[in-house]
Amino acid sequence: MDSQDIEQDFKRNVCEQVRLLARGLNRFVVFQPFTFNDGDHFVVILRREGPGWVLTDEGHTLMHVQYEEMDLTRGTRYNILQETLSAFSVENHDGELRLHVPHERFGDALYSFLQALNKISDLNFLSRERVHSTFMEDARAIIEGIVPEPRRYFGYHEPTLDPDEHYVVDCKINGSRRPNFVFFIPNAYTCMNATIVCHQFERWHKPFRATGLFEDLAEISGRALAQFSDVAYKQIPSLGSPERIERYFLEVLAEA
Repeated sequence: MDSQDIEQDFKRNVCEQVRLLARGLNRFVVFQPFTFNDGDHFVVILRREGPGWVLTDEGHTLMHVQYEEMDLTRGTRYNILQETLSAFSVENHDGELRLHVPHERFGDALYSFLQALNKISDLNFLSRERVHSTFMEDARAIIEGIVPEPRRYFGYHEPTLDPDEHYVVDCKINGSRRPNFVFFIPNAYTCMNATIVCHQFERWHKPFRATGLFEDLAEISGRALAQFSDVAYKQIPSLGSPERIERYFLEVLAEA
């Protein structure tokens, strides 16, 4: 495959915004829209090594999350890091994260690599002291109070295509031609993860409408919100208007 074919495979399997730009001999920068919470883009490089290709962050990701002086050598953060690397077949070479491209499956490899970087970026949230919010419980209780049990499914994943539950929808509302996927979004990380989940269901050609139920939409960074807006049908900015929320979900239930 030449570089144009690789770029098209990236677009098919990830999103249309992916671009490939040559930077040196057999080395390409992969421009893609996914970012850390502070707005910095993930660094992704495609590089030939011997007879094959490898995706690498060239040491950027762990350097970025360790900016807050967190310890990734032990404890909860270490366990999350190791589980994530194992789940997506990513190798850690002295801080450089690498994924070998198997059998010229460039698009699949990039998708897995971005998933790993996204989960690792969440380590930033573990480095801060946070007041635990009841938002997730409150959002679930609102859905339970409006949507009857036969029409709702919390923690939905596609059982055949995603048996390991990598792409989870907070609540699936059934009964319409296109099910409504409801995402509970308290922060920019969950917003970005909701976007990735939606892109995956689009790749599987599974029809749906996505609804974002935010703790505070104004707190979500511009890039994360813009990316979710591309795939969302409805965004509810907070739980502060229960009548409007109820009216919207009753309309969802009434759809054929």
